[in-house]
Amino acid sequence: MISNLKQFAEFIRSYATGGAILIACVILSLVIANTGFNHSFSNLLSIQLGPYTSLAWINDGLMAIFFLLVGLEIKDEVLNGELSDRHSATLPVFAAIGGMIVPAGIYALVNVNTATAAGWGIPMATDIAFVVAIISVIKSRVPQSLQVFIKALAIVDDLGAILVIALFYSAGLHTTYLLLALAMFITQLLFNRFNVRYIAAYLIPGAFMWYFIHHSGIHATVAGVLTAMAIPHNIKRNYSPLKKLIHLLENPVNFIIIPIFALANSNINITESLSIGNIVNPLSVGILFGLLLGKPIGITLFSWLAVKLKLSKLAEGVKWAQVWGIGQLAGIGFTMSIFIALLSFTDAGLQGQAKFTILITSLLAATIGYVVLLQIKNRTGHTT
Repeated sequence: MISNLKQFAEFIRSYATGGAILIACVILSLVIANTGFNHSFSNLLSIQLGPYTSLAWINDGLMAIFFLLVGLEIKDEVLNGELSDRHSATLPVFAAIGGMIVPAGIYALVNVNTATAAGWGIPMATDIAFVVAIISVIKSRVPQSLQVFIKALAIVDDLGAILVIALFYSAGLHTTYLLLALAMFITQLLFNRFNVRYIAAYLIPGAFMWYFIHHSGIHATVAGVLTAMAIPHNIKRNYSPLKKLIHLLENPVNFIIIPIFALANSNINITESLSIGNIVNPLSVGILFGLLLGKPIGITLFSWLAVKLKLSKLAEGVKWAQVWGIGQLAGIGFTMSIFIALLSFTDAGLQGQAKFTILITSLLAATIGYVVLLQIKNRTGHTT
């Protein structure tokens, strides 16, 4: 129990600090996009580094490392964490499912038969770094069971985003590259089966798998998740390859990779984006209502149904109004929503419009969620 609490505290600290750096990079990117530095910055992102541009390396290469960490954390939670116990796991699982289905449904309904219908996955995502950063500010006023709930919910949400990207946001498939990628994955599984505990034995085939998947038509970030699934978790002499790799990746991902992604993809020209045509249209309305209303409605409704059907139970000290507040914070889609928006549209105008709406909506969701959770505390007092 003490060990789990220590791990949770480290998780909060890591993501909270990463969230602060992320916010700074978003502000810097917005400043660059709205000043004379924008042209030079665009040229920097267009530099050809080997076969890909620097922006492609960020969005496909660095984000594969991010998804490797996400996959490791999911596996760790399933085997030995908040998702390992059925009783503890069911409520955040149902909540996350509701938090994906309802926003996607709202977006799809608003954008039916439009050129932007493919963006239905955008409001399904939750930016865990931003959410945990806000939770860390008010953690003394929020029950720890609620903090654990949002962590587990975010992890399941990430898994859902991975599945959506793999299944629905991939180009035409190339069989030869898929078979080569499969061969690399089988190699990793064989290493696992024969108890190979050297991390490099998994990362080297993983790098080749990334290349093959990148050319197969499936988004290359899936290689990170598959590699994570193959890395062994068995602990011998107090050493676990999975735990070791999580420890090695946490700081680089939270403090470097995600901030770089935000810096490269938050360059939104506010003047161009503020026109009425860019605000009142199906794309923007679908994202706005999907994240701002769909997330809290889906999370609260599915949680309530799970409790009423006795499939789960609400943790002691947690109130339904707090679940709504957490659902509101989950409407901070930012990094993950932008990532899916980039996969949804090839048109730069639609990408810019989506990014602007995601930014505004995430700010609104953060503010509303923060106020809701504080107001509940002020009315009821601190619950431990």
